[in-house]
Amino acid sequence: MTTSGAPFGPELERLRARAEHLSNRLPALLVEAERVAATVAQGVHGRRRTGTGEAFWQFRAYQAGDEPKSIDWRQSAKGAHIFVRQQEWEAAESVWLWVDSSPSMHFRSTDVWPRKHERALILILALATLLVRGGERIVALGSGGRPRSGRLGLVHFAQSLLEAFSRNDVRLPPPDRLPRFARIVLISDFLEPLHEIRDSLAAFTANGATGAVLQVTDPAEEELPYAGRVLFQGLEREGTALVRNVDRTRSSYQKAFFAQRQGLQELASRQGWRFAAHRTDRSAESGLLALYQMLAPKAVR
Repeated sequence: MTTSGAPFGPELERLRARAEHLSNRLPALLVEAERVAATVAQGVHGRRRTGTGEAFWQFRAYQAGDEPKSIDWRQSAKGAHIFVRQQEWEAAESVWLWVDSSPSMHFRSTDVWPRKHERALILILALATLLVRGGERIVALGSGGRPRSGRLGLVHFAQSLLEAFSRNDVRLPPPDRLPRFARIVLISDFLEPLHEIRDSLAAFTANGATGAVLQVTDPAEEELPYAGRVLFQGLEREGTALVRNVDRTRSSYQKAFFAQRQGLQELASRQGWRFAAHRTDRSAESGLLALYQMLAPKAVR
């Protein structure tokens, strides 16, 4: 008779070794994240948003339901529209952060560029660094923890990331029950079927959550730069696919890839979320800046 733990021995050992590897790399990841955050911080100011503070933030067009006392009559008198005056929010905000830890995120086409999950980890840690510097509270989506601020919050967040990556099986954001109007940041290659991604976002949006979606891809996933006869191996048990002439397939492949991206962008927009794409051959700073800007208030037109 086999003991209850024996069948899982090899798998548990693999997970333990992976967790140890990530733990050993965490200091280097945090150092790199700090560097990227510092570079971007030089070019941006505090993440301002509307709320109940005293500092003026912006004017926007009057909407049904706005309180009459919020109308700025002097600004409204300058034109044909009525405007309300919005103040800058002064209280800290909580942000839930998530990175895809599934096997597809470990792909890279060349040693020149980082693996997708490595770039995603740098970006999410750098974003977390910027957020805590700005007084925000952060927490890893799916960790079950509470939002924390400061350096301690950043450490707790990093530890939660390690635990998620040691499991190595999370393809979509976990359907956590979050407070109303939560702010969420999701980083993934988002190569899952669009209807699954749509349902995942809709579950959060139903409770008023909004946020940012960043698609991280390897250049080869966009360009398919191979030639001739190529055997492709799936990273998530999809099996293999022999393509006898990649050159003849490239055009249809690229159409399918960018149709996926377009569909992702559209469904994010319909849910009131923001979307951006980032390639691993671009600088980490460019990806972080895109994330940071997506968390800024939408401009009033």
